Amino acid sequence: MLAIPDDGEAIPVELIDVAELPDGGQLRLLRRGDDYSIRFGDNELMGNQVRHSEEALATLVCQRLVSPDSRILIGGLGMGFTLGAARRSLPSTAMITVAELIPKIATWANGPLAHIFGDSLADPRVTLQMDDVHNVIDRGKTAFDAILLDVDNGPDGLIHLANERLYCNWGLRAAHAALKPQGILAIWSAYTDADFVTRLEAAGFAVEEVSVAAVVDGEDIIHTIWLAARQE
Repeated sequence: MLAIPDDGEAIPVELIDVAELPDGGQLRLLRRGDDYSIRFGDNELMGNQVRHSEEALATLVCQRLVSPDSRILIGGLGMGFTLGAARRSLPSTAMITVAELIPKIATWANGPLAHIFGDSLADPRVTLQMDDVHNVIDRGKTAFDAILLDVDNGPDGLIHLANERLYCNWGLRAAHAALKPQGILAIWSAYTDADFVTRLEAAGFAVEEVSVAAVVDGEDIIHTIWLAARQE
């Protein structure tokens, strides 16, 4: 969220840039003081004050990986919090691919958000691939030890309609095929979804649901992370 000082003094919100979406609509990068926010309409998708659940998406997965040379795929660059947590959690022999569909997001990472990203994109373990993560998954047969998805507000196509391909039955089967045995598909969501859990299980995953507390726009809320382990 974009914070207001304790003394109640209003700080103006500045529109830094706009990213056009493939389906129409826009992402807006906003700043108020030292706080940044990426928004779609009235929905905050990412803010530099609200990072815990995005970091947990990576740390929860990395705690469960056993191979020192694990290869993971992150869907969505965002503000780099998931990537940063993965870098801190993985050894030097691991490899991290980040798939980002929207070029402006990468531009922001090297521009107005560079102080938040730090040297994440310069890490030799990290490859930024400008592509739809669905396409990367579809090409990667048993290629990944983990796939981390934070490309929308949950398992739907709110921001980009084509994201629904990731969460439908055949999209989940593609993710299953892209994972190595016992590999993990992890999905961030702003809400719970029992039907989605059922689809994960039908696609051959053993599902663990983790609730992570967060504060968004001054409200205490719960984000959901699904950790779905590939079953043979």
